[in-house]
Amino acid sequence: MTAGQTAGAFWEGHYRRRRAWGGRANPLLIETAGELPPGTALDLGCGAGGDTIWLARRGWRVTAVDISATATAGVGAYARDRGLGGLVTAEPHDLARSFPAGTFDLVSAQYLHTPFPLDRARVLRKAAHALRPGGLLLVVDHGSTAPWSWDQDPDTHYPTPQEVAAGLDLDPGRWSVRRADMPGRRATGPGGRTAIVTDNVLLIRREDRP
Repeated sequence: MTAGQTAGAFWEGHYRRRRAWGGRANPLLIETAGELPPGTALDLGCGAGGDTIWLARRGWRVTAVDISATATAGVGAYARDRGLGGLVTAEPHDLARSFPAGTFDLVSAQYLHTPFPLDRARVLRKAAHALRPGGLLLVVDHGSTAPWSWDQDPDTHYPTPQEVAAGLDLDPGRWSVRRADMPGRRATGPGGRTAIVTDNVLLIRREDRP
């Protein structure tokens, strides 16, 4: 990140350098959605599209959004090349300014972190309101710093799932917290380096009708 650089330019540069799409789905998405019947899903900050493709292969209709138009174009093309184009809609959105239309059975926000200003609580609140009755919002955040992370600030505070839930300020009569914990897992970074990292997991269910 350079002085004066915008969020859009930063993430565009990141995905233009990457140019590799698909890949592995996040394990906590697999754990949560693996037993669910296919429906409509929203992948917030889809990145290279591993989660989007995993869901589409299981019959979900997925709206994949990212601030980087390069990322969404790449994910969309990857889906079409594998016969999944009818199940994947990839849209560029700067979530600080716009949010995708529609309602969803599942909204996944996997590591929706950025070094730029973003009112994440507002975004996740919109996601909760975009759920259909019975729909799930899965928020997975970093709970520790991996040795290969770009952010090695020792003063970094990782909000707990309870803090994230409190920040959303959702009516408990309309949304319920189904999971709020901080499991550890072995992660693999560049060059095959491994480390135990913590994930902060929040799962919210919409109980009422919109």
